[in-house]
Amino acid sequence: MDPSLVATRLASSAAAPLLKKLLVSDAPGAGLTGSARRIRLSGLVSFRGEKRTLTEKDVRKLAATLVERAADGPGERPFPADETVALADALAAALLALGDLEMDDVQAVHLGPTALARALRAKAPAPDGLSTDSTHSLGSLTQWACVHILEFFTQRSSFVPRTLVEQTRGQAELTAKVDEVIRRTPRVDARDAEFERRYLAYVARKHGSLTIYGVDLEGAPEKWPLDVAYLSLEATATDFVLEAETPRWPTRPSEEGTFHLAGTGDAFTGALAASHAVPPGGVPYTWVVGERPQDLGGPADQALAQQDKVLLRGLAGSGKTTLVQWLAVSATREDLVDDMAYLHDRIPFVLPLRSLTRHGERLPSPDRFLSAVGCPLPAPDGWADRVLAAGRGLVLVDGIDEIPEAEREGARRWLRDLLDSYDGNRWLVTSRPTAVRDDWLASDGFTELTLAPMSTAEVTTFVRRWHRAAGPEAARYEQPLLDALRTTSDVAQLATNPLMCGLICALHRSRRGFLPRARKALYDAALSMLLTRRDRERDMGTPYGIELGEAPQIQLIQRIAYWLTLNGRTTIDRSHAESVVREAAPAVTEAAGYDPGAVFTHLLHRSGLLREPTEETVDFVHRTFQDYLAAKALVDRWDIGVLVRHAADDQWEDVIRMAVGHARPRECAEIFGELLRAVDAAPDRRTRLRILVVAAAALEQATEVAPEIRERILARTAAVIPPSGAEEARELASVGRAVLDLLPGPEGLDDEAALHAVITATHIADDATLPYLARFTGHPSLRVQSQLMWGWSRFDAAVYAEEIITRLDTSRINFTVTSDAQAAEIVRRGLRPEGLELRGRLTPRGVELLGDALGAARTLGVHGAIGRLLGSFPLGDQVETLVLGTCPEEGFDALRPLTALRELAVTRALALTAGDWRALASLGRLTALSLPDVAVESLPETLRLPVTLLDLDCDGVSAPLEAIARAFPALEQLGLWGFEEVHLHDLTPLASLTRLSCVSAPGATLTGTEHLSPTVELRT
Repeated sequence: MDPSLVATRLASSAAAPLLKKLLVSDAPGAGLTGSARRIRLSGLVSFRGEKRTLTEKDVRKLAATLVERAADGPGERPFPADETVALADALAAALLALGDLEMDDVQAVHLGPTALARALRAKAPAPDGLSTDSTHSLGSLTQWACVHILEFFTQRSSFVPRTLVEQTRGQAELTAKVDEVIRRTPRVDARDAEFERRYLAYVARKHGSLTIYGVDLEGAPEKWPLDVAYLSLEATATDFVLEAETPRWPTRPSEEGTFHLAGTGDAFTGALAASHAVPPGGVPYTWVVGERPQDLGGPADQALAQQDKVLLRGLAGSGKTTLVQWLAVSATREDLVDDMAYLHDRIPFVLPLRSLTRHGERLPSPDRFLSAVGCPLPAPDGWADRVLAAGRGLVLVDGIDEIPEAEREGARRWLRDLLDSYDGNRWLVTSRPTAVRDDWLASDGFTELTLAPMSTAEVTTFVRRWHRAAGPEAARYEQPLLDALRTTSDVAQLATNPLMCGLICALHRSRRGFLPRARKALYDAALSMLLTRRDRERDMGTPYGIELGEAPQIQLIQRIAYWLTLNGRTTIDRSHAESVVREAAPAVTEAAGYDPGAVFTHLLHRSGLLREPTEETVDFVHRTFQDYLAAKALVDRWDIGVLVRHAADDQWEDVIRMAVGHARPRECAEIFGELLRAVDAAPDRRTRLRILVVAAAALEQATEVAPEIRERILARTAAVIPPSGAEEARELASVGRAVLDLLPGPEGLDDEAALHAVITATHIADDATLPYLARFTGHPSLRVQSQLMWGWSRFDAAVYAEEIITRLDTSRINFTVTSDAQAAEIVRRGLRPEGLELRGRLTPRGVELLGDALGAARTLGVHGAIGRLLGSFPLGDQVETLVLGTCPEEGFDALRPLTALRELAVTRALALTAGDWRALASLGRLTALSLPDVAVESLPETLRLPVTLLDLDCDGVSAPLEAIARAFPALEQLGLWGFEEVHLHDLTPLASLTRLSCVSAPGATLTGTEHLSPTVELRT
């Protein structure tokens, strides 16, 4: 979100008065108007000094208002919803830093809004854990605020005269400096400036849109506007372990260096000590335990802001070329935000190596950079040399992996010659992870980074942008696809990079909002694109001298997948993987004519399915591809016994489903028959449930299956789904997410069955559960809705709030808040539940976040440590019912402000003091009490309360009925609870209670009842 977009979302007429509150007023007598002296910024802010008008808390509220208004504007939300509070805190910290800058107002105005915003962010604490979009928004909001702050400075009565003095003093010095700059700067040919204007416009047009290779499905947009499609991904340093539970050695260390680890605790320290004992290859390393250095890794488009030379690795389709385009187009813009300001006045040279060497040409010298990539604009003689010599170049070398292996060393020499000739430029080189060894360019000063897989939030953003770019006709397919990504593990595991996300979006739309139920078409399309079509459509040629069709590549790669799955592993030694291919290649017709070693190298580097996590190991880029190809190999070899033996292993669940998808009808019948026999032979109920659920879930993958087989499986499944009780529901949930495909409802379920289905689903802590649970949010049963609320703590707070919590009836159920994240979601979504339960890990910060929501609650439950702070809660006369699990620090005096309190329940054995009882007596509307028996022991003899309903937890002892009759003369209903064994109670002391109508004492024997009115109902 750039500052101009902020301006459209935050009207100055509304926001300027808020920002002006940060500064002291320019009134006579303020002591700030002396025209001869400089005014320090610390003297201009309203939240410092003896006469401050704002507190830091006020500044934080102001920042929160600005952030909320920025989010409420038209178009896509500029930052993740669950980071609103964190972003507001970071903006407040930046605004508060205004009082810490060592400068005056004149110097601030000279800096300008961009530099001032940068200074504020540098002075403020670094924001912790913000996503890339939130970080961009923070920079834009800070810069936009600085525009208004500087405008206020210039409007002060003292500013103009002091500025004139400053200008007079500095004019001579400025003139001298300009003369010196002119003397030192060579005269630039006007033709250079005019050409650069045309060239930058050409770059912006040429690289301002994206093509997704391999996606030619109906309805898929051929090109995307880059501004819409670009998604900033994270780049991580390859030689760092982040937040590891246990340390590990860096990948393929090749020289001495420092290896940083992040971790805490005794287990981490012990593992670190063990690691020291076995250095890899004897390479000495210095170990530093602690936080990850801040200058490595982060947003990929910020990599060149920190280092001037970067080698960026990434898997096929991970976004390397898109990043190159984004950097090139960004360099053409004048309105760069803070984070991209490092590209100002940079001239981009986009050099895709596959194009430069397509016909065996030598890599170009700078004067041929443009013609080599087909730029039609004729550059002035020597222009590229002048740009690079002045250190203004942004050299983007894309695709080291896309030229033949034999030519890569020559490419490195070409790059080194350029580096030796030109200083001060910024260089980015991209490659697939295994195309060149680690430290390939380390001696030339390059930092190595790797593009990280897309997070769940990034996938969601990508899907939304794809459908926006595809036009209004695609809008109705967006949400169903997002649901599918959460509920279908096969699809979710594929959607980890922009290429695969684009394929899934296009396939989903081409099928009018439905992905194939058996998923086979999805995998076939993905394999076709990765194995053959993408390289062919990009005119890649044959970098390794190997040309194989799709089918033979699948035949060879599935052998590796079969070995991995059969051995319960996800990685294989490189030498073993190569031997698997060598053994299989002679039997594959198209591969038989090539050297098997070369075939393996081609599959490893060009298939897009395999990768080298270390120098000596190989694995699949996605586990789901391994499962898919292993299932195909198992069916081809007809190893049905292997499938059945692993039917209860959750690691084989997807393999079994996919095997059914690959199998022919007779083969399907045999697989299902063997699975049902395995159910009968299982040694325990949980194993039987798991195998039965896997068999039932696999039914939908079968192209054709005999009706009698289907009926047998469905009949067996119907006996346990939906579950018949809460215990059975929890047991069924232990089977895992496969159950979700079989759970019914809510249609056709009575309230009890619906409750048990929801109990099952809420015990499956997987985002795939959410669309199923969302179907029950309008259910009329209060118990069902309460169970949905209970499930919140088992899922991501923001995602569950969006899908479930916002759809619940705030007037019917108590909202249980167990964490600050949940509190933030309630406030951010404007929820005002009538009942709140505060418990778990909620902190005072979370209570503060609740703010107005807490002030609107009529029913309040407070449990755990947070209950001790009840006296500081912003409560008033709206609370009618209060449940306490902890005594407040002030005792029951903390309840005195609750003048509307009608019902109070104390759930733990709290021994009240006489002062606590007097505080209760001050609550004139209190009519219902629920207390432990120990609380009654301190009842003052003279105290009388207007309580009409009293429940007492007797904990197995006799209740103090004399004290009860004396203190509660208006009592109408009395409950005596907590008797596991028969207990004797003499009710004679209650004879004085003339309004008593009911006594409940389950498990007790009552005597003295003849002294009570005949109308008193006794329940035992």
